[in-house]
Amino acid sequence: MKNTRLSLRQARRTALAAQGLARVRPTGLVNARQVGRTFERLAVLQIDSVNVLSRSHYLPLFSRLGPYDSKILDRMAGRRPRRMVEYWAHEASFVRPELFADLRAVQRRTWMTAGSLPEVLAEDLRERILEVLESAGRPLTSRETMDLLGHSRARGTTDWGWNWNAAKRVLEDLFAAGLISSAGRTAQFERLYAPTQAVHPAGAAALAPSDFGDAVLRLTEAAARAHGVATVRGLADYFRLQQRETALAAEELAGKGILERVEVAGWRQPAYLHAEAVIPRAVSGQALLSPFDSLVFERRRLEELFGFHYRIEIYTPPEKRRFGYYVLPFLLGEELVARVDLKADRGAGMLLVQAAHSEPGAPHHTARQLAAELRLMAQWLGLGQITVKPAGDLAPALKLEVSRE
Repeated sequence: MKNTRLSLRQARRTALAAQGLARVRPTGLVNARQVGRTFERLAVLQIDSVNVLSRSHYLPLFSRLGPYDSKILDRMAGRRPRRMVEYWAHEASFVRPELFADLRAVQRRTWMTAGSLPEVLAEDLRERILEVLESAGRPLTSRETMDLLGHSRARGTTDWGWNWNAAKRVLEDLFAAGLISSAGRTAQFERLYAPTQAVHPAGAAALAPSDFGDAVLRLTEAAARAHGVATVRGLADYFRLQQRETALAAEELAGKGILERVEVAGWRQPAYLHAEAVIPRAVSGQALLSPFDSLVFERRRLEELFGFHYRIEIYTPPEKRRFGYYVLPFLLGEELVARVDLKADRGAGMLLVQAAHSEPGAPHHTARQLAAELRLMAQWLGLGQITVKPAGDLAPALKLEVSRE
């Protein structure tokens, strides 16, 4: 059967629609239902400790909804019944609770088992950490867990030689295995650990094993729905699946009519279009995108869709950075037209534009639209002023537009 062929613009618009970035954002107060629906659409919000602008999991909702109360997201993760839980997906992430068992099934082979620790020691630590968390009566940070574990061992009759690092490794292994979960975060963004059955809305049923093959199928379908259209590489990357298993799942889903094999003009690899994907005739959204936004997860796909080469330079030495430390792509319509290095100076109440660069062919109104977006972000972050530094070819025009307020 001959594959459906999509133009690059059709594929781009399909991807934007699937990600909730194709339309002008809602006006007025954003409610919890809108936040919940947006999270359901994305299925995953990547978590990152860098807080130079905002915690990364808050930004995708701002990109799609504009200024919203981030406490809504906190309540979704911290109040029962939780509408999102933390686990390993695309790195550490908040995910829909119904995906937890499937992610646990596909992650099983990567559980660390505490590396080189003697198994007797590791097993003893597992039992004692679980005992501490179950008896604590409240979620605990890793330090609190280690302190209680040390006190517990000090009262014992045998000694395994207290080793903080060993216990911390086992604690992280238990989280990776899904046996303990994060019940929330402290103000310092430390996980608060508790037994999974006390955190997950399904209780102990959340730990029921999921069939590996079925898990890959469901996760591949969820990735395809969130992407709209993607190659096997893009589908696999969304939840960090293996490409070979994802390819088999995609073919099975295509045989069931859930996915459709398609060709995208300019792409070397065949792609899959979700049966419920929408291909808009035009898109009108605009947004600043987090470096950890699900639209930009897979860098090759981003370049194939938008001709936008993107790398995170957080770990690049300052003198070798090309665009800056925390750079957000700027989406205008169906093009990525600029990138800005942003920092929130909370003490001074200022949003700092450390650098602003335009992309080749960016429209003449890029600076004006970007200035409007920056004002919206500053408002959301509670910052009263925007300062544009002179770095980057777009900086002079952007500074002028910002000053017009």
